[in-house]
Amino acid sequence: MKLQHVDVHNAITVLSSALDLVGVDEVMHGKRVAVMARAIAMHLGWPEPECLSILYAGMLHDCGVSKIHEHRQLTATLEWEGAEEHCIRGADFLSDCQPLSHLSAEIRYHHTRWERLLELPVDPRIRLRANLLFLADRVDVLQAPLLNSSMILIEYPAIIARIKTLSGLLFAPELVDVFSEIADVEAFWLAMEPDYLDEDLRRIGRDIQAAMLGIPALKELARLFSRVVDAKSPYTVEHSQRVALIARQLAADFGVDDYTLDQVEIAGLLHDIGKLRVSEDIIDKPGMLTPEERAIMHRHSYDTFRILQRVFEDSKIPVWAGFHHETLIGDGYPFKNANQELDLECRIIAVADIFQALAQERPYRHTMTLAYILNDIQSRVTAGRLDGDVVAKLTANAEHYYRLAVA
Repeated sequence: MKLQHVDVHNAITVLSSALDLVGVDEVMHGKRVAVMARAIAMHLGWPEPECLSILYAGMLHDCGVSKIHEHRQLTATLEWEGAEEHCIRGADFLSDCQPLSHLSAEIRYHHTRWERLLELPVDPRIRLRANLLFLADRVDVLQAPLLNSSMILIEYPAIIARIKTLSGLLFAPELVDVFSEIADVEAFWLAMEPDYLDEDLRRIGRDIQAAMLGIPALKELARLFSRVVDAKSPYTVEHSQRVALIARQLAADFGVDDYTLDQVEIAGLLHDIGKLRVSEDIIDKPGMLTPEERAIMHRHSYDTFRILQRVFEDSKIPVWAGFHHETLIGDGYPFKNANQELDLECRIIAVADIFQALAQERPYRHTMTLAYILNDIQSRVTAGRLDGDVVAKLTANAEHYYRLAVA
């Protein structure tokens, strides 16, 4: 089987950046948690594979957070009574993603107090790893307001003191002791600045043996992130997965080879990853969007394109996913590309996206009937916006495609 040349370390680092878009004002939260957790693990003398694993767990620990309002609650105080919901959701997402399923249990408990963890029938290794994530996560909440300013050098002793008061309650004493020791130097905190953080993560990637993901693993990783995106709204549940199914089938109807079909499916799964930056207030709005809200929504396809460029450097996946709002007459977004600049796969995903969205309920309308949908997409062909050949393939087997769209 061909391998898509995607490095595991780079993929997780980039996709962590996508998760951080949910925070908007707390970008790089996952990376800071990851680097702090790894530093503590190294000081504890954990084997290198364990240190690397906790780094990846840190970058992905908030994969259960899709909504900006939820993220704000999680960063407002050290403890929030609703925190466990995203832990359960994230653990569920990871357990279904074979390449990352080994991280599921620690993500499940990464907001559980240490004193509570001691009462639960949890493997001691998972207990300590989960609590290490909790500690690093809460330290980042305390330091976040001081980031990118010299004030952190004045205030960090107070952060250490605060964490010490929670030893044995929220956090394992041995973890608090190590954190207090390694954090009592300015360099620990200054390393959290974005440029230094990215540099350190690149260095870690260079120093480890590269591991490549094959197509099956890539599809599982893409499906994981599609679930994170679609969880932003009850109106978009399974949207990305169903767009991927429709797009793959349409491409197959055109006789596309199996390897390209897999890439089309991945592009379909990830076409909306840029929406992680968009507030659920906009996605769930029952009425017309304001110009400002529309501008925020319109940038999501560009964010998708740029995020995927960093993961799939030698593939058309970023183009096929990021161009799904382009039109044949060049009045789409974000590039305003026209007919001659759009691959068949771009046109297929554009049709699949519109077809599935019309078949799914939205806050401003009910589910559309198949007859209505076919009339709508044909009108877009007539206007020159959608590809007539792609729409013809879909129309020829419309009931099958409708079942793919609505389960």
